[in-house]
Amino acid sequence: MARGDAEFTEFAGASFHRLRRAAYLLTGNEQQAEDAAQAALVKTYAAWRRVRKQDPYAYTRRVMVNHLKDQWRRPLREDAHEAPPERPSGHDLAGDVTDQRWLLAALAALADRERAVVVLRHYFDLSEKDVAAELDVAVGTVKSLNSRALAKLRVTLDPADLVENGSR
Repeated sequence: MARGDAEFTEFAGASFHRLRRAAYLLTGNEQQAEDAAQAALVKTYAAWRRVRKQDPYAYTRRVMVNHLKDQWRRPLREDAHEAPPERPSGHDLAGDVTDQRWLLAALAALADRERAVVVLRHYFDLSEKDVAAELDVAVGTVKSLNSRALAKLRVTLDPADLVENGSR
């Protein structure tokens, strides 16, 4: 196995579960999440020589979001599955978040672009400028989508649900 292949294999193993969970938050669909994470890793592998010295996770995440944006443009939609992806060995904080059905239901109520902004901005903790670059929109668009999405989430989420799920 070539040196670059070994590095990529290590990177893919370390990043796959986090990418899949993020894709699950973006799509609400287990199969789409798995496909998006795999497609992003395949494209990253093709560019590995160039990407490995920079920030490969940021590159892969950007590829995954672009892949999902392309799917959102297609009219065919599938129903989301009830259960989140299986949890990898070891403790995964992101897994704890995706296990909260109330969060997934709230995210599912948002439009695709609103959901992407909320996940990138608050799950990945990206700046508005970085979110705008990943989604190829203006910073003002990110601000307005984020504001609108958070307002919808405030209306959608019943405070009793938050207390019941131990989120307060």
